[in-house]
Amino acid sequence: MRDLLARAAELAADHRAGLEDRPVARPVDPETLRAGFGQLRDAPTPPATVLEELAKAAEPGLVATAGPRFFGFVIGGALPAATAADVLAAGWDQNAFNAVLSPAAAAAEQAAGDWLKELLGLPATASAGFVTGGQAANTVGLAAARHHVLAEAGWDVERDGLAGAPRVRVVASEERHATVDRALRLLGFGTRAVVPVKAKADGAIDIDDLAAKVDGPTIVCLQAGNVNTGACDDIRAARAVAENAWIHVDGAFGLWAAANPKTASLLDGVELADSWACDGHKWLNVPYDSGFVFCARPDVHAETIAYRAAYLTGAGEVSGMGDLTLESSRRARGFAVWAALRELGRDGVAELVDRCCRLARRFAAALADGGAEIANDVVLNQVLVSFGDDTDTIIDRVQRDGTCWLGGTTWRGRRYLRISVSGWTTTEEDVDRSAAAILRLAAQ
Repeated sequence: MRDLLARAAELAADHRAGLEDRPVARPVDPETLRAGFGQLRDAPTPPATVLEELAKAAEPGLVATAGPRFFGFVIGGALPAATAADVLAAGWDQNAFNAVLSPAAAAAEQAAGDWLKELLGLPATASAGFVTGGQAANTVGLAAARHHVLAEAGWDVERDGLAGAPRVRVVASEERHATVDRALRLLGFGTRAVVPVKAKADGAIDIDDLAAKVDGPTIVCLQAGNVNTGACDDIRAARAVAENAWIHVDGAFGLWAAANPKTASLLDGVELADSWACDGHKWLNVPYDSGFVFCARPDVHAETIAYRAAYLTGAGEVSGMGDLTLESSRRARGFAVWAALRELGRDGVAELVDRCCRLARRFAAALADGGAEIANDVVLNQVLVSFGDDTDTIIDRVQRDGTCWLGGTTWRGRRYLRISVSGWTTTEEDVDRSAAAILRLAAQ
């Protein structure tokens, strides 16, 4: 094991060391790539051989998402300490369902959870569940909301289900993230439960329209960071017009604005919500998969999610971990999160958020100077770029070129390049090099 793990670490380190110079992504034939992984053998294969074969087979299909010029999907490359901690977590092989199975994993999650709440401006008394990402966080948060609003109406949804239950209004922006709709499908509400609210010019929710839509048992879904523009909903104003509603904040990346004094005002009143969803593998730059769900009512959170069985020693204890998340077989995500926060500290997290915002503005300015249209006010790390009817052609050229990688999006009926600056290794030189490549390809 010692030699095997040392070789695995060597291969991983070599990959990271080459990210600066390699194309961010390369065209690859799926069938050829699959063929490189071979067929199932009858006889066993030595572990060292398996490792080398895996590295060779995977290499042509690896994308430099951990590198400095990947600007798609709001992906940050994992920090050094977080990466190493994840290697340790794999070696330790802990099941983080509860503190009985892994006291160390429980302690790491408790420490990291407290630090996260402090950085994000959330109540210290809130519960913190370590989930796979924003989808799971939104699902758990909205499940807690469903439990609470129906309990307030005299209905036990865990016992009686939704058939015959009082109608619940789910009020959400017309520009909400698609994971909200998916969560509503999974929770039995269906997407028809959504009462859409208008969005303002920047993509933030229209508070006046929100006020007109709140009635009876209501769940309000807000955004910290519009998926296209980065705009943040006015949480304080939303609470004022939806005083008795459950407010859930989808803050997959935008919630991190609270950790930077220069952007924290965008999330004024964030502590007034009832539940929050956030990702770690985005702006915190920890390895996949890592997300967080927080709830201002820990008892509601646990009553909604926890389950009990005679053989599950330690289940049903409101201590976090498996009682607050949907998975029983949970890897110990808290180690990497703890390591990232320990490496960065308060100042480092604030600097990371601030630097990405500055680089996003630099990106926008360079492309605008080159003749592109910038569609949004760059308040966080998101940039929408249009080249008119040539936009999709240029997206394809950029992805094939390999200098950088970005995706496309449709916002209000128009196609855009969507740039997300989220990585800790990205520099001004990377932004300038990428902008120059985009303009060069556009000029063709």
